[in-house]
Amino acid sequence: MLRRRFISSAAATLAAPALARAGTAQKFTLILDWFINPDHAPLFAAKYCGAFARAGLDVKLIAPTDPDLPPRLVAAGQADACLSYQPQLYLLVDQGLPVRRTGTLINKPLNTLTALKESGVTKLADLKGRKIGYSVAGVETVLIGTMLKSAGLTLADVTLVNVNFNLVTALQSREVDAVIGTYRTYEDIQLQQAGLNPVIFAPEDYGVPMADELILLSREAGLKALAGFLAALREGVAALEAAPEKMLALFLKDNPSLNDKLDIASWHALPPYFARDPAALDTARYTKYRDFMRAAGLIKQNLPLESYAVQIAT
Repeated sequence: MLRRRFISSAAATLAAPALARAGTAQKFTLILDWFINPDHAPLFAAKYCGAFARAGLDVKLIAPTDPDLPPRLVAAGQADACLSYQPQLYLLVDQGLPVRRTGTLINKPLNTLTALKESGVTKLADLKGRKIGYSVAGVETVLIGTMLKSAGLTLADVTLVNVNFNLVTALQSREVDAVIGTYRTYEDIQLQQAGLNPVIFAPEDYGVPMADELILLSREAGLKALAGFLAALREGVAALEAAPEKMLALFLKDNPSLNDKLDIASWHALPPYFARDPAALDTARYTKYRDFMRAAGLIKQNLPLESYAVQIAT
């Protein structure tokens, strides 16, 4: 999960032009997973290219004060949708929360297990007897265990340390020898920019099923504005691919606090990870990850796919 800095509770409005807003533009509230950052570039690009306006939508983005709240606010009908993570989806549904995946923003994993070459770790087997930092018990512990198994190791062969989201600091200070939860489009870049040599292990290369990194959760698949929102988001992804520098300039004008070397590098690293068709659902992927979560004991129920995810016609 992406929890890197102190969060702002400010809202950003990605709206249709004033004339449309005064007329028939429909309000659509999306609660983000965390503070505004380059992961959200297609949302802003959809505004900049006029896609939301053409869809007749007045889109409001809200950064949550507590990143655990968005799905619960959506379930309570206090927002139209929110951003979350595929592994989190199964936990929420298993708890009885009436939400489903209705779209995808990032359809490839970003999460990594990262060490530093300076520590002598060049392959997973080198982690035997070492310390691994994590932030979220449960899913991250299972990910570490699954990856270690591919190298003939178990969790008993390492020491797990809760570093409370201070992933980069924990590595730099040598508090731990590796961390889970770094993103290949952010913290791994940050380490490189600091002159260090990150050794990056992608979970999907070591036994963990592929998963969508950032998804859209809604309470009802039939949400009236959702088809238009997803179609506009698809236009935003295309606009971002066609004119990344133009979109970046507009994004930084709206979010000047992100005008730094790291966020700009992250912006340029992210486009290959954005879902070109945000409505498309990979049913095999969602079923396989459900089975992975069930086998690991993270969820108790083995519900049908439609309990977790649906595809909206756009």
